[in-house]
Amino acid sequence: MAFQLGEDNDSGMNEMNLIPLIDIMLVLMIIFLVTATVANPSIPLTLPQTTAEIQDQPPKAITVSINANGDVAWDDKMISLDELETRFNEAGQQAQKPTVQLRADKESKYDTVAQVMSRASEAGLSDIAFVNEN
Repeated sequence: MAFQLGEDNDSGMNEMNLIPLIDIMLVLMIIFLVTATVANPSIPLTLPQTTAEIQDQPPKAITVSINANGDVAWDDKMISLDELETRFNEAGQQAQKPTVQLRADKESKYDTVAQVMSRASEAGLSDIAFVNEN
């Protein structure tokens, strides 16, 4: 009478379990990546000094829009040409003269566009940019 525990299989283990090995390699790879990015030695340099001045911020741009009916808008508010001239004169008194961004509808009258440009020029605002869509 023989006493047995388990199965009647005497063949032993045929394969090696790779799961723990893969887990250890992934942990080592993460540790390597973290330490490689943190411990990146930089090259010691002595950078030259310059005498360049820091540029001031560019002045705020004024957006003037002209619709197809010839109505003029300062930013998003509709105004008359006389009020536009007053606002141009106030903007022309600033130390840094702002840029005028002119948005004219393709159906607007050339006369209205010319009047806006003339009043901007008389106020000393000579930096005028035409805005279009691509």
